Amino acid sequence: MGRIGDLETVRMATAAARERGATVVLTNGAFDMLHVGHLRYLRGAADLGELVIAAVNSDSSVQQSKGPSRPVVPDFERAELVAALEMVDWVVVFDEPTVTEIIETLQPDVHAKGTDYSADDVPERGAVEACGGRVAIVGDPKDHSTTELVERLKDLDCD
Repeated sequence: MGRIGDLETVRMATAAARERGATVVLTNGAFDMLHVGHLRYLRGAADLGELVIAAVNSDSSVQQSKGPSRPVVPDFERAELVAALEMVDWVVVFDEPTVTEIIETLQPDVHAKGTDYSADDVPERGAVEACGGRVAIVGDPKDHSTTELVERLKDLDCD
C-alpha cells in the first residue's frame, strides 16, 4: 500500500529507490470514480518497474480538462483510494495540466500512459526523453471511463 506525499518527499523516496537499483515508473490521471480500467492501467505500470508513483490531478486541474461538474470525488479522497492499491508506492497530487514538472523533478525511468495515447502523442514525451526515460503505453483498451459512468448514473431512476 502506498503513501501520499508532496513532490519533495516523493523525490527523496525516488532517489532512495534508485540507489537500491529500482526502476522508477510514473503514471498519472484524474482517477475519478475508480474503475477496472484504472486498476488495469496501474497494474500495467507496475509491471514496468519496482517503484510506482501515481500523480493524481487536483480538483482544479480536473475541472479545467473535464468541466465544472467534475471531479465527482475530491482530490484528497482520490489520492487515498489510489494509494490504497497494492501496486502503487507513492501518490502525489498536482495542479498543472501535464506532469512535466513532476517528470523533471523525479526523472522516472518510465512514464506509463493509458491506451488512449500512443507513444508519439504523449504530451510529456519530450520531458521524459530529456531525462533519459522512456514512454510506455499500458492498460486495457479504453473500454472504461469515468465520463461513461457519470452518464450511466444520470440515466438511472433513483426515485
